[in-house]
Amino acid sequence: MSLGMLGCLFFIFGLVSWVNSILVPYFKVACELKSGVQTYLVTFSFYIAYLVMTIPASFLLRKVGYKRGTLIGLWVMAAGALMFWPAALTRTYGFFLLALFTIGTALAILQSVANPFVTIIGPHESAAKRISVMGICNKFAGIIAPLLFAALVIRPEDKAIMEQVEAGLLAGAAKDMALDEMIRGVIVPYAILSVILFVFGILFYKSPIRDINPDMDNRTAETGEARKSVWRYPYLVLGVIALFAHLGSQQISVSTIIGYAQGMGMSLEAAKVFPSYTLICILSGYLLGVIVIPKHITQQKALVVCTVTGLILSVLVFVLPQEASIWSLVLLGIPNSLIYAGIWPLAIRGLGKWTSMGSSLLVMALCGNAVLSLLYGYVSDHIGLQSSYWLLIPCFVYMVFYATYGFKIEKW
Repeated sequence: MSLGMLGCLFFIFGLVSWVNSILVPYFKVACELKSGVQTYLVTFSFYIAYLVMTIPASFLLRKVGYKRGTLIGLWVMAAGALMFWPAALTRTYGFFLLALFTIGTALAILQSVANPFVTIIGPHESAAKRISVMGICNKFAGIIAPLLFAALVIRPEDKAIMEQVEAGLLAGAAKDMALDEMIRGVIVPYAILSVILFVFGILFYKSPIRDINPDMDNRTAETGEARKSVWRYPYLVLGVIALFAHLGSQQISVSTIIGYAQGMGMSLEAAKVFPSYTLICILSGYLLGVIVIPKHITQQKALVVCTVTGLILSVLVFVLPQEASIWSLVLLGIPNSLIYAGIWPLAIRGLGKWTSMGSSLLVMALCGNAVLSLLYGYVSDHIGLQSSYWLLIPCFVYMVFYATYGFKIEKW
């Protein structure tokens, strides 16, 4: 039962995170957004919460415990989902962004508790297997999230409205009425999601999963002499930057792919499947990693292979014709699948009393999703969609550096 509850929790992470890939083009039409920067404020508002709220979340968890913190996180997420209701009634983009920031705040809390819970519900020697199962739940949710949103929210009449707006056939009061009606399609699905999150929070709190003390259960043996600051660990600081680059480049590959496909002349209906294709690749890479690591290849060597492969594919995205480059973007999901799991243990090792703070810094790196996707939006406004994918190349160059050399740096 405990593993099932945690599986549901990781499924929720994937569901609310990866649906952003279709919210971006949806809000672009419904809220009449004019620039790439405006459009990618969706992902910025969602993921910047990790930077702003992770440290406050760590203090909250120390005060109330991990189990009650999970309840609070799920209820905050329920409140964020419910905020879609007044945002849709007024068709106010800023209100939607506030709702997404609220959901991101909830995830900052929940991401801080999830992995420790997975570790303590069973034998330590099988923890990696349980984490793999959680990853599969997360990525499966990511595959179905954009398809589920499109099925529940984008009705046949909405598709017609979007086509008419993009073709310039609606204007004035008629356009406002059509868009008002269209945006209200999010109300019922997000209201139902809010209720589910509220109830699941109660069920999780009442479940037999025992609470944990973050200061005691996250303690690890420190290598070498005690250091006066968490910043005295170069491999951690460099790892935070590597995780920032990885998560930001992965977000670019998923959240921009619908807009890229539409830029090639595809409709939203045809383009909506590409994030799911990317996440299928991520899931495939994840399953491959479960099979071959560490039996056939070490985790560190797998990280080198993945970062080098990602660098090659990111160059191909930039230089190939559009029809071929979009599939290079999809295939980036395979190397991206194992990079997070490769960087985290290299960056968190041997921190001793600084383990909790190091974990918080690594969680804060998820703001890379916000910063790099917004930067892509800004650059694409000036040089075009495909040309802006050059941003992927320095990200992967740095990840190759960390995988081969950066993680070995013990002192500045």
